[in-house]
This record gives sequence, C-alpha cells and structure tokens, in this order.
Amino acid sequence: MHLKRWITGIIALPILIAIIGYGGSFLFSFFISIVFAIALWEYFRIQFNALNKSVFVPITVSGFITGILIVWSAYSDLFNLIPAFLFIDLMLTAFIAVLFYKDNPKVIEIVLKQVAGVLYIPVALSFFVMIRNSPDGIFWVFYILCMVFACDTGAFYVGSYFGKHKLCPAVSPGKTVEGFLGGMTSVFIVGAVFKIYLTPSSSWGYSLCFFFLISIAAPLGDLFESMLKRTANVKDSGGLLPGHGGVLDRIDALLFALPVAYIFKTYIFNVI
Repeated sequence: MHLKRWITGIIALPILIAIIGYGGSFLFSFFISIVFAIALWEYFRIQFNALNKSVFVPITVSGFITGILIVWSAYSDLFNLIPAFLFIDLMLTAFIAVLFYKDNPKVIEIVLKQVAGVLYIPVALSFFVMIRNSPDGIFWVFYILCMVFACDTGAFYVGSYFGKHKLCPAVSPGKTVEGFLGGMTSVFIVGAVFKIYLTPSSSWGYSLCFFFLISIAAPLGDLFESMLKRTANVKDSGGLLPGHGGVLDRIDALLFALPVAYIFKTYIFNVI
C-alpha cells in the first residue's frame, strides 16, 4: 500500500506541477473540470449504491452540467452566477422529481443527494479556480496543496506507527488522535516554511490561525467522505489511483480546505 501510494504520487506530481505552473489558467480550469466530473461520478456511485440506481439519470446529468457551469463561471470571474446556477439546478431536479414521484417516491432522495454533491464538489473546486486566477495564484495553489498533502501524510504515518487512541471510530476506525496531531503539526511546519521564506511580511497571528483552520478542515473533509462511504458500505470511491483509491478519496480533504484558503487569501491576507 505504501509503495503504491508513493509510485502514484511520483508519477502524478510532475504532471500536476506542469499543469499548475506552466499550463495557464485555462488548462488548470480544464483540469479541474475533469477532476470534478470524475469525483462527482464517484460521489454518485457511493450515494446510489444502496439504492441500486444508475449514476446517469436525468437528475444526475443535471448535476454534471451545473458543475461545468460553476467551474467555468469561476474561471470567467463570474462567481456571482454560481448561486443562480445552483438554484436553477434545484428547480430542474425538483421538476424531474415531481414527474417521477408517483412511480418512485424515493426520487426525492436522489434530488437531495444530487444537490448536496454539486455543493460538495464543483462548488468547492471552483474556489481553486478563483484562487489560481487571482494575484499570486500559482503560489497559493502550491501553498494549499503542500499543506493539505502534509496534513494527510503526517496523519497517515504518525497514525500508522504511533496511533493508539481512536479519533472517530464510528466513522473511520483507522484514524487516531495521534495521527490527527501529526497532521496538524505537519501543516504548521509546512505553513511556517512558506510564511518565512515566501510571505515574510504576512502577520504571524493570522498565519497561525490559517494553519490551524486548515489542519481542522482537511481531516474533517476526510472524515466526511469516510462517513459517506461507510453509510453506503463502500471501501473506496474508486480505483483510478493505485494506493489512494479514487479521485474523491484523494481530494476529500482539499474540498473542505479550499473555502478556508479562499477566505483568508481574499479577505484577510489581501487587506492587511
């Protein structure tokens, strides 16, 4: 498992660096569109597994279309359109549900899970697109990725070798308090390195608050996806990334960390 994780990471890392650093905002947004589509498909697979429903039904297709509109609205700096697209999606899925309710009263479950999935994945990833397109966006993309990766790696290895006290056994029996603290420590170390050498003028107080919230949001995102999988009795969201599971397994922590990073970059660090 460890070897597969590292091999996948070594192969994927140069591609990711090239897309972020040299591909331009259009290629990055296109890449995010692919990521969200795969992750949303995995999410629907998890959610509809218990219902034995196909992933591709009118309600879920509407989710994919809405996700595309959301990501490219973020690329076009039209973030104010995203709430409108979300509500249009809700109205469209509600209309479809009304039509099919007589034959399938459980259709309302599909509506709720679809709307939640669109909020959960493409909306969260749209923050990544907006961060990439903002001043110093490339730096901030690497900043966020390094902290989330450090959190995941620190939690994994500290938990594997020193974990004794279960963090949330009902949701994820393998996660430990020691692993959580290892992840948090890793975030503070990586964040401090970025702050000292790349943003020395930023406030230590705000920076430490930023590191702390990222170290909470990232594992919470991981636990949330674990809860989804446990509810559906699914081990991994997919098998696309050997040693990591599916795409959603790989980005679950990032999804919760991105809004935190966007708020700090846009409304705190940029105004102090």
